[in-house]
Amino acid sequence: MLANFFPLDAKSISKLSTRGLPQENLKSQIEDSIDYSLELWRSQGLDIIKNKGFYYFSTKFTPINKAEFCIVDIETNGSHIDRHQIIEIAGLKIKDGKIIDRFESLIKCKEINEHIVAITGISVEDTKDAPKLKDVLYSFKLFLGDAIFIAHDVKFDYKFISESLMKIGLEPLLNRSLCSLALAERSVVSYRYALSYLDKTFNLNPHATHHRAMSDVLTTYALFKMSFENIKENINNVEDLIKFSKEAKKLKRPKIDPFLELDRETIKD
Repeated sequence: MLANFFPLDAKSISKLSTRGLPQENLKSQIEDSIDYSLELWRSQGLDIIKNKGFYYFSTKFTPINKAEFCIVDIETNGSHIDRHQIIEIAGLKIKDGKIIDRFESLIKCKEINEHIVAITGISVEDTKDAPKLKDVLYSFKLFLGDAIFIAHDVKFDYKFISESLMKIGLEPLLNRSLCSLALAERSVVSYRYALSYLDKTFNLNPHATHHRAMSDVLTTYALFKMSFENIKENINNVEDLIKFSKEAKKLKRPKIDPFLELDRETIKD
């Protein structure tokens, strides 16, 4: 996601998260001064620091128990940013495994088709007294700060929010991000990794209402904690965790859906 909105090339982004980026490489890819660019990126949720002559994501030196993670979920009235919008957004700020803050809001919307209403249970009537998109996104941006952005299949939520911010005249997100689905694939054995299936398998959220933003956030929070507890590798900092979620070997999935087998056994009985 970062590569979509960040001026540096993929190789430089990789160096920022690993061995560090030399000043000349950074300077050659930006139009403004380094100090100005660092401040601008910090306002977009990305903190880059200088250490021993090289530039790094600050998360390279942030222990997991000191980091702030923000688990996010959005509901939209369609998947195309050019003609659709966010209708609900929720976030949980997590530090050292504990919830430290929360954000939740419906968003005023003039049109929600019947298919979306059936999936989410959110109608135009439900949003008539909700704040406008611009107001909610301003508040959410302040809430998110520079926390690590976590979502289940993170690309959709991150990109949709970033492009929504640009539609209202703000800069896109540059926060470091982590996909809870990718992390689960490498730490939790499951036949499928859809959030609703994982919830059914592990009883992550006993009061889940799937496709409502805060409910899905709470489910993802439980999944994130379980996934992290299952990791056997040595994870020292946030960048170690992000790298693990992208590069560690995926766990082998069962060949047969255990719920299908359970249904068959029930029929036999």
